[in-house]
Amino acid sequence: GRVVMINYGKDYGKLVVIVDIIDQSRALVDAPGIVRKPLLFKRMAITQFKLDIGKCPKKKDLLAALEPAAAKFAASPWGKKLAAKTLKANQTDFDRFKKMVAKGKK
Repeated sequence: GRVVMINYGKDYGKLVVIVDIIDQSRALVDAPGIVRKPLLFKRMAITQFKLDIGKCPKKKDLLAALEPAAAKFAASPWGKKLAAKTLKANQTDFDRFKKMVAKGKK
């Protein structure tokens, strides 16, 4: 199963795994905290990570295989960029002020 990121909808930004292909425009996806459901390919961003799992695996097998892939994704440039974006979005006003002052001292 290919690891993909959802790029639209209420599950935006979550990593899921394609467990089966339904037709040319949809796939069956599954992940921790998400019920197995069909998802359009245009709402997925494909990553470079692939899991060696069979077709429609059980949830516990999928979770065991997904943990190392999720860690690899977090260490990839794409994962680091998303983490930095999230960190910046969660900054307080005082954090932004401290960053501005530090930049001015350079």
